[in-house]
Amino acid sequence: MKQTFEITARDTGSSARTGKVHTPHGIIETPAFAPVGSQGTIKALTHSQVRELGAQLMLVNAYHLYLRPGMEIIDRLHGLHAYAAWDFPLLSDSGGFQIYSMSPLAKVRREGVRFASHLDGTKIFLSPEDVVDIQLTLGTDIMMQLDTFVPYPAPRAKIKEAVELTTLWARRSRDHFLRRPTGQQLWGICQGGIHWDLRKQSIEQLAEVGFSGYALGGLGIGEPKSQFGEIVSRSCELLPEDKPRYLMGIGYVQDILQAVRMGVDLFDCVLPTRNARNGTLFTRQGKIVIKNKQYEMDPRPLDERCACPTCRNFSRAYLRHLYERNEISSAVLNTIHNLFFYLDIFRRIRQAIQINSLQDLFREFTDKININNIEDVTE
Repeated sequence: MKQTFEITARDTGSSARTGKVHTPHGIIETPAFAPVGSQGTIKALTHSQVRELGAQLMLVNAYHLYLRPGMEIIDRLHGLHAYAAWDFPLLSDSGGFQIYSMSPLAKVRREGVRFASHLDGTKIFLSPEDVVDIQLTLGTDIMMQLDTFVPYPAPRAKIKEAVELTTLWARRSRDHFLRRPTGQQLWGICQGGIHWDLRKQSIEQLAEVGFSGYALGGLGIGEPKSQFGEIVSRSCELLPEDKPRYLMGIGYVQDILQAVRMGVDLFDCVLPTRNARNGTLFTRQGKIVIKNKQYEMDPRPLDERCACPTCRNFSRAYLRHLYERNEISSAVLNTIHNLFFYLDIFRRIRQAIQINSLQDLFREFTDKININNIEDVTE
C-alpha cells in the first residue's frame, strides 16, 4: 500500500504529533478540523470564504449526495470536485450514521442495510460494496467504509454484533476497493462502544484488513467523559502508528484538546457552523448567545483578540440586529467567526507541537477560554 501519511513532529510531553496526509487534491496538515458540508457546501459560506478561513478539507456525506442530486448527475459532471468546483481534499462519510438516525425502520443484515429514504420513503438497499462505489463516483480523496453501531447505552451483545458486522463489511469494502485502482484512500471505522475488549477486537481486526487511515466511531453520543477519554487514549496506543487517526463527530473544544494529546490527527463536527446559524458564538471568554438583549447596545466585537473578518468589522450590537431580523448575512457573519475560531485553534495546536510548547498552549486554553461554556445548540 502506498504511504500516504508522514509524521513531521512530536510533542515530548504527550502523544500529540503533527503530520501530512497526502491526497490527490493536496496535503492535509494535521491535527486538522474538517468543516461539515454534507451536501457539498458549508452552509452560509462560499468555497472561497471557507478556504480563506484556513480550511484544508471539507467533509461531505455519501448518503445525502446519493439521494440528491444522485450519482448519475455527479458522474456525468466528472465527480464531486468538478461538480462543486472544490479543488481541494474531500472526505466522504459513508452515511451509515444518517441511515440509522433518519430512518428508524432501517434493517441491518450481513448483506447490507435496507432503509427508507427520509425524503420520500423510497425503499433502498445498500451493501458495503455499493457504498464504496458511491464514493468512487464522488471521487472523494478519503472514503469511509460502511459501518454499523448502536447508540449508548446499549446491551453488550448488540455492540458485539455491530463490531463483528463492521469488520465483515470492512473486509468486503477493502476487497471491492482494490478491484478499481484509484488515487483515493479508504479508511476503516473502529467500533465497540465503551467496552475496551470489543474496541480492541475491532481495532486489531481492521488493522489486519489494512486501511490508509483509521477512524474511531460510536463515541461522543452520551457516554461518560471519563470512559470517552479512556477509550480514545487506549485506542490511539493500539492503532497503527504510521496511519492517521480520525475521531468522528467530536467538536467540543475540551474533547478535541484531550484527544490531540492522545494522538488523534483528524476531527469533524457540525458544532461551529450549526451553532453559528442558531446565534451561539464562541470566544476566548466563552460563548455568546447573540440574541440576548444585553448585546443590543454593545459596540465591541465578539472577541477583541479575534482576527476574523466579522470581528474586524462588526459590533455585537449589529450582529444581534441581523440575527433578530433573520437576515441572511447573520448566518454568514456568524459562521465566518465560529469557523475561524475552530480553525485558528488547530493552527495554534500544530504550531505548538512543532515548537514543543503544547502544554503551554493547553494551559492558556484552560485559563483564558471557558471551554465548558462551548456547548452544542441543535434546535
